Amino acid sequence: MGEEPSRTVNHAMDVFASYNVQTVLVPGSGYGRNTRHLSCHFSVVGLEFSKSAIEMSKGWDEKTRVIECSILEPFNLENKWDAIYCYNVLHLFLMEDRMKLIHNSMKQLRDQGIMYFTCFSDQDQRNGRGSVLEDNTYEYKEGKAAHFFTEQDLIQHFAGMRVIETGLLDEEIPSSETETEKYNLRYIIVQMV
Repeated sequence: MGEEPSRTVNHAMDVFASYNVQTVLVPGSGYGRNTRHLSCHFSVVGLEFSKSAIEMSKGWDEKTRVIECSILEPFNLENKWDAIYCYNVLHLFLMEDRMKLIHNSMKQLRDQGIMYFTCFSDQDQRNGRGSVLEDNTYEYKEGKAAHFFTEQDLIQHFAGMRVIETGLLDEEIPSSETETEKYNLRYIIVQMV
């Protein structure tokens, strides 16, 4: 469980600032390593299903309000958001649930709102490992499924939105207090039109 935010947080902050973002919603906010950095610059609300992650986040990031809910169920919040930042959640689901997450997120955006999603890339070393669950989706570790996105696949998931930018990056993700794992990630930045 690392303390440093993802490299994508700084990139997202630059993009959000260029679009005058004030409010950010973070589906799958986890224990707060990314929200803590975002909440220094924006008004941030996290959505998290895990009670233990919510408890951990209270000690990490006092500025972010975290709501306990499933991001796969329709969530109707009292506000609409300028931006959504979703880090490494989208690839965890099969197609039907990936589309639910995207659709539920889109419903929370203001007009012209921005979404920044990261996910596993088809260039990641884990791609193709394990049991096939559906196209480009594998149980790469026991009990852990992942979809590995090509650039075109990722763009197709966000059909109907204006693509601002896509890209690849290598990221080290904490797997325990002392170990990290290297992943090849894709990101996409899209805008409601």
